[in-house]
Amino acid sequence: MMSGPHTLIATPLVTPPTEVIGPSRPAPRLRLKPEAPTTGYVDGAWWPRSRDLAAELPALLAVLAVRPGRIERVTYNLTAWQQAARRVLIEGHAIRLDGFRSQHPDTVTVIGSDRQRLTLLVVSPDATAVAAHRALTAAARQADVTSIEELLAPRLGAAEAVDAATQRWEMDGGRV
Repeated sequence: MMSGPHTLIATPLVTPPTEVIGPSRPAPRLRLKPEAPTTGYVDGAWWPRSRDLAAELPALLAVLAVRPGRIERVTYNLTAWQQAARRVLIEGHAIRLDGFRSQHPDTVTVIGSDRQRLTLLVVSPDATAVAAHRALTAAARQADVTSIEELLAPRLGAAEAVDAATQRWEMDGGRV
């Protein structure tokens, strides 16, 4: 599915405890692709602080409201998040939450009133700051077409990468 135009929204990866959005809501750790034709599997990446979707959404949606307009719906993988209500009230507006077992567990999709969608890579709340920064940055590159699995995979050192490439080559019918 195609997403709408891309806008860069970057927030600090490590948010000081005093930085908040609205009444006691920490700023989301989020990076989006810049405005350009849609490319790749995701439109950016989000590093939530927990797997409690209802608790994490208010800060995220407050920032994302500028992109797809008024947000109407969020889809997510049922097994990746704690159980959530079917609707949440955020700043007086009801947002429909739809969980699916078929949605990739490392994504959430935010849908605006104009049907514009943003699919975000979800970096595990348990990820290290270095791993999260790498995934957020990679997912937000303008023309990035890296798969979700590759975006979240740990980086290999040069020797490990050569070994992995050699193993793939041999498994695909390379050296006997």
